[in-house]
Formats: sequence, structure tokens, C-alpha cells
Amino acid sequence: MTDTTKPELKNPAIYGHWARDTLRYCDTDKQGHINNIAFAVFCETGRVQFLLEPGQPLIPAGTFIVIARLALDFLGEIHWPGEVRIGTGVISIGRSSFTLGQGIFVNDTCVGIADSVLVLADEASRRSTPLPEAMRQRLDAALLTP
Repeated sequence: MTDTTKPELKNPAIYGHWARDTLRYCDTDKQGHINNIAFAVFCETGRVQFLLEPGQPLIPAGTFIVIARLALDFLGEIHWPGEVRIGTGVISIGRSSFTLGQGIFVNDTCVGIADSVLVLADEASRRSTPLPEAMRQRLDAALLTP
């Protein structure tokens, strides 16, 4: 049974934000494909570029982001050399957290999907803090549709 309330992360058409990452030979494993940890690094590349876009970072001054959860599904193999494209968007927005959805693509083939819960925290108190309205509006503009 498919959850129709969640976006189809394997569909490249749903993403408005894209990042690229180069496949590195050092990330290959004994089977000759890119190893599992590299998939998490690809997600980080997409996440960081989404959150810290030059000239318009999403994270307000005096705060930082904590990753509370990362779920990653491996859907296909990747072989060196080449590159991957990482689509990133917002699945849901809470009081002090939000969930990102991501797809990792080689050409038009989805080789992995991920969702991660990110919490906004105050630098001084080191505790979660409510998402400011301006940040909430930008996250809302990046919502992925089911």
C-alpha cells in the first residue's frame, strides 16, 4: 500500500532544488560500486546546499541545525566514474523542526531516497527553538507535493 500523503521521492519532477556531486574512485567498494556511506554524503551535499545557499542561507544567525533522524533507502547501484544529482525539498514543517525529502539520481534513474528530520537549535542555550516566520515561509515554498 502506498502512502498518498507523502511525496513520491523517486520522481525527479517534484524537486525544485538540485545539487550535484562527483563520484570518487575512493568511494568504491570490493564489489566495484559506490559504497553505502557515500549515499549519506550525497544527501549531506544536497542538504547543505539547500540550507546554506550562498547569499541567502536558510538558517538564521544565532542558530544551527541538528539532524535528529536520517532514513536512507538504497534503490540501485552506482558505478564510478560519473556524478549524481540530488533533489531536495520539504516534506513537513513543525514548530522547531522540519523534514526534508531527497532523491539521488544517476541520469534519470533514482538510486536512493532519504528523509531527514532537522531541528533548529539556539547557539546560546543549545536547545531547540521555534522556526522564525521568515524561515517557515521559505520552507513552505519548498514543500514537495504528494
